[in-house]
Amino acid sequence: MNFTWTIVALVIVLGISWRFLGQYMVSVYQGRTKWASFLERPIYRIIGVDPEVEQSWQRYSAALIIFSGFAILITYLILRTQGYLPFNPQHLPNVTPALAWNTAVSFATNTNWQSYSGETTMSYLSQMGALTVQNFVSASVGIAVAVALIRGFTRKESRTIGNFWVDLTRGVVYILLPISAVAAVIFMAQGALETLAGPAHIHNVLNGISQNIPRGPVASQEAIKQLGTNGGGFFNANGADPFENPTGLTNFLSIALLLSIPVSLTYTFGKMVGSLREGVAILAVMTILFGAWLAIGVSAEHQANPAVTAAGVTHQPVGNMEGKEVRFGVPSSALYNIASTQTSTGSVNSANDSYNPMGGFATMTGMMLGEISPGGVGSGIYTMLLFAIIAVFLGGLMVGRTPEYLGKKIQAKEVKLAALGVLVMPIMVLILTAIAVSVHAGRVGPLNKGPHGFSEILYAFTSVTNNNGSAFAGINSNTAFYNIIETVGFLIGRFAIIIPTLGLAGTLAAKNVVSSSLGTFRTDKPIFVFLLLGVVLIIGALTFFPAVSLGPVVEQLSSGKFF
Repeated sequence: MNFTWTIVALVIVLGISWRFLGQYMVSVYQGRTKWASFLERPIYRIIGVDPEVEQSWQRYSAALIIFSGFAILITYLILRTQGYLPFNPQHLPNVTPALAWNTAVSFATNTNWQSYSGETTMSYLSQMGALTVQNFVSASVGIAVAVALIRGFTRKESRTIGNFWVDLTRGVVYILLPISAVAAVIFMAQGALETLAGPAHIHNVLNGISQNIPRGPVASQEAIKQLGTNGGGFFNANGADPFENPTGLTNFLSIALLLSIPVSLTYTFGKMVGSLREGVAILAVMTILFGAWLAIGVSAEHQANPAVTAAGVTHQPVGNMEGKEVRFGVPSSALYNIASTQTSTGSVNSANDSYNPMGGFATMTGMMLGEISPGGVGSGIYTMLLFAIIAVFLGGLMVGRTPEYLGKKIQAKEVKLAALGVLVMPIMVLILTAIAVSVHAGRVGPLNKGPHGFSEILYAFTSVTNNNGSAFAGINSNTAFYNIIETVGFLIGRFAIIIPTLGLAGTLAAKNVVSSSLGTFRTDKPIFVFLLLGVVLIIGALTFFPAVSLGPVVEQLSSGKFF
């Protein structure tokens, strides 16, 4: 499909999703959708939860932490014992302790970083019963946090923000499961694998060579991998593997799935707060950022690869095809990877490590902005709202009055919580990167030396702390050092943002609504869109420009041209 028509089709699909999926999620989280109550009610009875009883933000946070800790433990135990468990036709051994811990924390935090090759490490039971289950529940946790924050804006003088167990269950039962089921059927119809029959044994009688081709329950994992912005692939090649992503249609479907919920949540936000224009303003910022970074990525990858040029191949008419599938070409590969890194998905259909310097710059810095354009399921909208709190605070300072957002006064406590949520990611990325480049165990990880090797390390910690999971792929992270230190990024990047966000939801819910006046700073107007856009870009530039300058920028300048 022509790239222009791909973009047009994607806009149409996402526009439909924005309206109808966004409204559907409003109905789900307001408790008006009941068609799957036959699944929902037994779950509450099993876990002993009264769905009518709501929780304070403290109890909501505690339930979330307890559930996530339990998910990590169960996943770890399955991985450590997979050699003794069924559905292991390849007779794969137990996953080693450090790798099992890394993987369990990664999938439970919606990061899905993979320091292993899935087809040679994980049994079918591990893929289905551990990793795919976490794809569903970790995504639902993100949506639940976003909805809890939105409730904080809509309520007044309330001590509660909802019930975590109800929000978690409804996200899985009403949203993720039905959409994933339909998507999985489409993947299978297009040729994606879905079998428990074990690897295929091929013997070529002409040359006497035998080969084992890995197979497995792929399509069902592929659907939720994209929809839940998870990204962990069944195979090591991820979206470049024809058994995961067989056709142009599945490639397009993957992009649409990973963008659909984050985009639609802006409609959900607008409807729940009583002003669709507020949701459109947030969506406008996300769209501008996504469009700008897509333009950088596509333009960079249409340039010749300097390494290939240095090797004597000066004619590269379609741009940089190194590390890309010829089935998809340059534009669709860049679109896929930019969309994936802008949504905390982390799946790839081409090798980021083989991108031109500014192409790598686009994927890396898209995460550095906080993955808010449009971000992951739930995490994109709630992180953007943290930036919005800071933006209205600055706007209030400029007009000389107490800042307000959606009728709630933004005071010192709210600003501190928002600032904590926004700054914890860049602080941890820079600290972990500094540690890795300062010790021998960290420096031996990158395949390359110089600025590109530094980019591999910086990208890795940007990815794990943003709960993205993609990698430059030139770095060997399956070492004790990286398996352990990355989990620090997984956990802090997830929960040190979620807890302040829920705290903010609680403080906002307890406030009364202030009537708007002539002096109220309107947050549904273009001026707020540009203010919020400026806040995002300035915070990102101030925190990351020095580090980025040592990586992709230096590498680009060393090629003899800036772009």
